[in-house]
Amino acid sequence: MWQVRGNAPGSLLQQLDETASQILQRFGVQPSVAIILGSGLGDCAKSFAASTRIPYRELAHFPVSGVEGHSGEIIGLKQDSSGRPHTLILKGRSHLYEGLELSEVVFPVRVLGRLGVRTLILTSAAGGLNPGLTPGTLMLISDHLNLMGDNPLRGTNLDSLGPRFPDMTEVYSERLRVLSKKVARNFDLNLPEGVYAGCLGPSYETPSEVRMLRTLGASSVGMSTVPEAIVARHMGMEVLGISCISNLAAGLGDGRLSHDEVLKTTARVQGVLGRLLEALLPRLGEEQRPRPRGDR
Repeated sequence: MWQVRGNAPGSLLQQLDETASQILQRFGVQPSVAIILGSGLGDCAKSFAASTRIPYRELAHFPVSGVEGHSGEIIGLKQDSSGRPHTLILKGRSHLYEGLELSEVVFPVRVLGRLGVRTLILTSAAGGLNPGLTPGTLMLISDHLNLMGDNPLRGTNLDSLGPRFPDMTEVYSERLRVLSKKVARNFDLNLPEGVYAGCLGPSYETPSEVRMLRTLGASSVGMSTVPEAIVARHMGMEVLGISCISNLAAGLGDGRLSHDEVLKTTARVQGVLGRLLEALLPRLGEEQRPRPRGDR
């Protein structure tokens, strides 16, 4: 059976591999795909029959979110007759605005890379910046703007995780976006593409900031995804980003913004997202790219 390698005591690599070993021991097989479910989207995992459930709090070094809508659990899906690959679903994520270090926020993604995950699907709730992106729309992320004021790769680079200066020309896989649209057509689902602006939060953007983001070319804005995508590409994973437009950004709609509104919209869209993921998973291996740096 595949095993993670040990590293020097106290090192980041040792922590990553310790957590990866715990997941591997519980799951029993090496996963090739992982999905991270964002705010209020965790229940779309109900459409899958889980073989393993691991609460985040039972894993060494794993961050646990205190934000409503992020339940904090890993669900393991074994390969089945449809061709679905061995998959891990992470219900919830931690955020930089919770007071964590950026290295803690991206720790789960690095663990997935050490486990040998080749394809990472990132989902999130986001505010819509374009008139056509109404609440309830699923948007494929074509690119992002990192406006969080930091980069998860800052500091000493670990060559075993990835290169010092990773290319970010195609953070979000064009192949996976094309494949997602092809799958979505089977049940008449339109998947527009757009640029995701990642901001620190936790306050929502002001109307003036929204105008700035639109001028910069952003289609949606949120408080996650970007650090995870950067780290995933650093490790050579192929990334698909899907944002649920949960509300119109400040100044573009009526009323005030609230997290309750976000959760109500994502609850309405979970079934659609679940069907999309269920249909997409068996087809992810089509013209698959090389394995990531984190895999042995």
